[in-house]
Amino acid sequence: MTRTKTIRTDYLARVEGEGGMTVRMRDGEVTDVKLRIYEPPRFFEGFLRGRDFREAPDITARICGICPVAYQMSSCLAMESLAGVEVDGQLRALRRLLYCGEWIESHTLHVFMLHAPDFLGAASAVELAQTNPELVETALRLKKIGNEVMRVVGGREVHPINVRVGGWYSTPSRAALDALVPDLEWALEASLEAVRVAAGLDFPELEQDYLFVALDADGEYPIDRGSALVTSAGTAFPVPAFLDHVVEEHVEHSNALHARLDGQTYLVGPLARYAIHRELLSPLARAAADEAGLEPVVRNPFRSIVVRTVELVHACEEALRLIRAYEQPAEPALEVVPRAGTGHGASEAPRGVLYHRYRLDDDGAILDAKIVPPTSQNQRMIEADVRAFVTAHATLPDDELRLRCEQAIRNYDPCISCATHFLRLEVDRG
Repeated sequence: MTRTKTIRTDYLARVEGEGGMTVRMRDGEVTDVKLRIYEPPRFFEGFLRGRDFREAPDITARICGICPVAYQMSSCLAMESLAGVEVDGQLRALRRLLYCGEWIESHTLHVFMLHAPDFLGAASAVELAQTNPELVETALRLKKIGNEVMRVVGGREVHPINVRVGGWYSTPSRAALDALVPDLEWALEASLEAVRVAAGLDFPELEQDYLFVALDADGEYPIDRGSALVTSAGTAFPVPAFLDHVVEEHVEHSNALHARLDGQTYLVGPLARYAIHRELLSPLARAAADEAGLEPVVRNPFRSIVVRTVELVHACEEALRLIRAYEQPAEPALEVVPRAGTGHGASEAPRGVLYHRYRLDDDGAILDAKIVPPTSQNQRMIEADVRAFVTAHATLPDDELRLRCEQAIRNYDPCISCATHFLRLEVDRG
């Protein structure tokens, strides 16, 4: 007799936004996996049309309250590339510092509050605070430090208001940045301990043959910008050619588009950055990765939590380096004169490559906008991970299988938006 089983999660908990999951099996074989993103479309690309090019950083920042800097940086880079302006020197160093603040607060939120409960037997961060209060207290302080970097450099912790095309509205004094150093030094030590804690977790077995994709930042670990995209297959293409290689498509079960790279499912984010650019990590981050026993390429998605803590170390060390080398610029911004044409920009959001493209008229009005976030690029790979895990572990009890399927999704820190919902599960054994 044919036996069917459906694992259905109506509301995914501990992810940023509204989504669900359905896994169907028939006679022990996986027949269907869907990551359902049903949050209503928000039409940012549509209402950017007709707006002045200088408004893009402030408007796109509102797409996400966790990674607004990523949207600001990618939009600025696109506008500046079209105008033939390159923001460099200390103005660019401040951008990288702001982005480090975002990496610190975002990675901390994911590692400790959203993902660690899966490994530590807690249903939520609130429950984790009862069983492991020291860990949660450390996380809250780490996140606060990342937010403080964003406040000092960007003018506000959430949706920074100091970022502009061409640079900044004002630049912080050396004294203001020096005041961040003691907390960042503490954060660096806390991050090193976070690597040790994460490395000691119990990881489910799963190895995937990923096609990794990350920005090439000309000899730096990619954060705030990149000139090209590189893959683990050895291919590369410049950022303006992004849409020549990445094609998005509508799928019935998701309000977010699914992306393919030259027809292939691919992965962006910490695992990809680490696999491609491991040697460009800061000295302490590389040492922490070695101590944690991370191989040069990590193919178990459940171990992404360890790679994120390594990147947390890198962000803290990089922030300290940038502050110690800082000299306040004479002017806060470069002049950017608009012209008709198309501009492209990409940066490495905590979750992976974030691409922007804008078409302007002669007066700098936006005629067309295209934004490709990392979560839409990773959706197909998330579904592939769930399928592979269920195929290998179909005999697990329902509760364990449900937890691991949800965890396989949370491995990616999917940024559907910025809400958390209670999870409901239905299992139909047929």
